[in-house]
Amino acid sequence: MSGLCGWIGYGTHINENLQLVQRMAGPLTRFDGGEARTLAGGNSALAVAATGDGAQVYQKEGLLVAIWGRAGFNDPRLNQLVRTDGMAKILADNWREKGEKVLESLTGAFSLCILHERENEAIVAIDRMGIHPLSFQISGGCLVFGSSADTIILHPQIKSEISPQGIYNYVYFHMVPGPGTIYQEQKRLLPGEYLVYRKGRIETHKYWEMRFLEDEKRPFQELKQDFLTVLRSSVREAIGDEEAGAFLSGGTDSSTIAGILGEVSGQPARTYSIGFDASGYDEMEYARIAARHFSTRHKEYYVTPDDIVTAIPQVAAIFDQPFGNSSAIPAFYCARMAKEDGLSRILGGDGGDELFGGNVRYAKQYLFSLYEQVPSVMRKGVVEPLVFGMPGGAALPLVRKARSYIEQASIAMPARTETYNLLERYGHGEVFTREFLDTVNAGYPASLLDEVYHQSDANSLINRMLAFDRKFTLADNDLPKVAKACELAGIDVGFPLISDEITAFSLRLEPQLKLKGTKLRYFFKEALRGFLPEEIIAKQKHGFGLPFGVWLQHHKPLQALASDSLSDLKLRNVIRADFIDKLLGYHLDEHAGYHGTMVWVLMMLEQWYRQRQIHKQS
Repeated sequence: MSGLCGWIGYGTHINENLQLVQRMAGPLTRFDGGEARTLAGGNSALAVAATGDGAQVYQKEGLLVAIWGRAGFNDPRLNQLVRTDGMAKILADNWREKGEKVLESLTGAFSLCILHERENEAIVAIDRMGIHPLSFQISGGCLVFGSSADTIILHPQIKSEISPQGIYNYVYFHMVPGPGTIYQEQKRLLPGEYLVYRKGRIETHKYWEMRFLEDEKRPFQELKQDFLTVLRSSVREAIGDEEAGAFLSGGTDSSTIAGILGEVSGQPARTYSIGFDASGYDEMEYARIAARHFSTRHKEYYVTPDDIVTAIPQVAAIFDQPFGNSSAIPAFYCARMAKEDGLSRILGGDGGDELFGGNVRYAKQYLFSLYEQVPSVMRKGVVEPLVFGMPGGAALPLVRKARSYIEQASIAMPARTETYNLLERYGHGEVFTREFLDTVNAGYPASLLDEVYHQSDANSLINRMLAFDRKFTLADNDLPKVAKACELAGIDVGFPLISDEITAFSLRLEPQLKLKGTKLRYFFKEALRGFLPEEIIAKQKHGFGLPFGVWLQHHKPLQALASDSLSDLKLRNVIRADFIDKLLGYHLDEHAGYHGTMVWVLMMLEQWYRQRQIHKQS
């Protein structure tokens, strides 16, 4: 993986700046051994660390430019110039001519910075889907930025104070959602966003947003042909000149990538799957169905509880802020197989659900939305008095279900999506200490959810949810999960299902072709019927879920690690000691799978602290 880092507005000696930026680049290369390419001037410096050809730098007449990733232009003429002169130089030339407008012409996955020393100005930006993240902090008029917070906090101008709000947000979301971070003054760019720095002041702007065209109607066969064309093009672009492998869970997305990869490369795809020896968690048979169907060169690995114990500290170390999605562990072991096979790149199927309507909650929220269409006078005057006023109704299963349905359907979006949120279920007063709660805004997560949900210009419920998930599910969760797992394994990753081409196609697709009643990703499946095995099309969504709670009940080393981590977490005066005792006691016995999630989230918080040697309160 690697990335970039740098600053503007600090320093005077080029040699000292070079030494500092090389030190800052250390966290970017610690796992994949990439080479850091550095530039420096009098009051600015930057480094781009890369494995292979993933980074370019350019310097001329006080202008320092760096770009990391696989970027291009939507102008074929400019892409021809890139092949001869390099991306960084062409970016610099076009920035001189167009300024910030140049960002609108960029395609692909990237992060970039343009530093203009003479004018004391800078631009930093990330790609449209947030594949390559970038954090930033301003202090004393100095802007410091980096692909990882671990690079930023190495700058002498930066204070690395932990944000109580960041911790609260982490426990609520199981990750720290942008634009916030785990550090007090540090922020993160959102997908399609850029930052402008001028003489010590900063502003953020959008250069691209998801704009849905919901009324465009086209014949199915025409749509199918266009879709297959952009699908092949996106996979071909994702592999470039390399031999790439693919994650294969046996789901629709990963199976599609595996099949197309073999088709466009002209040879059987290398595919990698993870299994679990735990009832209800193993999906290996579907991966085998896809592997047989596409004649892939397939490898499998069954993750064990001992593997989890080994990987937990490593995973906590690779993430620059607390991260509580446990499927990062199986993603790491899967990527490691590809690395051991000598591959330098692996393709993930992430994003298909969030562009074409594949998450189960989309169908669920559609069903709830039907109640909103019932006239208010009927709901309030007839239905609700009947259902809630029925004597003994709570003892009747059908009435109890009706009450639950009405209660949830009556909650406005997007708050309705959080009715099963773990922190909400426990109650924040039961989880956090009173002293900690006095330092945070417990209503912030709900306000952030509401703000993001209502930013979309979509008229349909499904498209509003897709725009919502572009941030919370993809940019904040799934993409960093896979990217960091691959970085830990020392292998690069591509996400062809969220290419600019496929994203543009999905934005023009009619809403009912994404979710037809309760039929998930209707168009995607119908367009690939005959290409994918029928069993894959018909299967229920699963993924690389980790049976942590189940294993925690019986595996002694895992129990010891969890208990030791949560015991130390008590001393930080963030989580109530009695809640931790209840969680490890009767809560786990009550429902290991459900409550095991909170054990994992809190354990990974303490492990993140430990990896950064952040000491406990005395």
